[in-house]
Amino acid sequence: MRVAILGVGTVGEQVAKILIQNQKLITARSGKEITPVIGVVKNLNKKRDVGIPLTDDMDVVLKRDDIDVYVELMGGVDYPYRIISEILKRKKAVVTANKALLAYHRYELQNIAQDTPFGFEASVAGGIPIIKTLREGLSANHISSVKGIMNGTSNYILTSMMQGGASFEQALKSAQELGYAEADPTFDVGGFDAAHKLLILSSIAYGVYGKPEDILIEGIENITKEDIFFAQDFEYIIKLLAIAKKVDDKVELRVHPALVAKDKMIAKVDGVMNGISVVGDAVGETMFYGPGAGGSATASAVISDLIDIARDVKSPMFGYKIPLELTPLELLAQDEIRTKYYFRLTVDDKMGVLAKITNIMSENNLSIDSFLQKPKLKGDENGVTLFFTTHTSLELDVKRVIEILTKQEFVKEKPFMIRIEG
Repeated sequence: MRVAILGVGTVGEQVAKILIQNQKLITARSGKEITPVIGVVKNLNKKRDVGIPLTDDMDVVLKRDDIDVYVELMGGVDYPYRIISEILKRKKAVVTANKALLAYHRYELQNIAQDTPFGFEASVAGGIPIIKTLREGLSANHISSVKGIMNGTSNYILTSMMQGGASFEQALKSAQELGYAEADPTFDVGGFDAAHKLLILSSIAYGVYGKPEDILIEGIENITKEDIFFAQDFEYIIKLLAIAKKVDDKVELRVHPALVAKDKMIAKVDGVMNGISVVGDAVGETMFYGPGAGGSATASAVISDLIDIARDVKSPMFGYKIPLELTPLELLAQDEIRTKYYFRLTVDDKMGVLAKITNIMSENNLSIDSFLQKPKLKGDENGVTLFFTTHTSLELDVKRVIEILTKQEFVKEKPFMIRIEG
């Protein structure tokens, strides 16, 4: 089986290396010799440690009749969509690690592919075989929820803040120096990378449509040492969670920082590692842990798809041989989300302020579960910091309370909120 690698960067180099170095093992497992024969790059002058011929002529490679499978590792959305569509129309198999592409065009590509193999295990959680698990291993289950840490960069930053006392800025700088974060980290710390992965998993778990613009996405940029102080005092860990949850006949999709009880398994996933919990009606809760990124881990997932194609394994792209007879599940409106909430407020240190805050909350259907006032340091003129948690509340009510509190004269800066999960 002859393979072309479209985009020979960190992952592409590792795909070629592993296919060559582990050739005997891979041949024994797949029943066929899987050979990388060409790689496409933008810049031929850039030195690459890869043992295959390289070209910058995409069109020539696409027209070759001797290529059996194309591995797309370019990144981006529109250009790879056009390239992959062209390949699938020629009935050539494709493997991709491109989560952004699938977040926007997964169903269009499914319709083009039909019975042509299309592998995308590497698009979510790197070395964790979560797509194969959902699509095949748990295929007998109605999935109640998928909840996980799906971005190693954000997890590294939050771990540094929780365990090392670093500020967000210090932790981000460290992540960049170690190569975990890009020069522009917005995609990771803003929650967008995790949202793309969540949309892919929700298509397998629930068959739902939706694009990143349709779901709740919040990042970790505004988390401060004050929030770390509260989390540690109340035995929580702060994680960037991607959550898909079935609520009656709808699906709740959201990505945001969350306070997680420190005894939960997901709270123990630290550093750049990923962890995903899946709850099925037959199996109960299952937990998957491993490296979520990196050249070798992602390449491992790419090659697992190549082996399936060599074995002539034909799993439906999202795990459904025929359309679901049930009415397709819709996305739950963001205002209808129900969970517990944490508030951080900086207010004037005056008599009656606390009573005013609690009145505003109670008048808008928020029931306070716990309260903490951080001791005021001598000479601190910036007001006093208050922390509240609520019982289960409606997102719409929480938004209204934040809007009302923001307008109060005694509130020194806009209230900050984090959702509580478990």
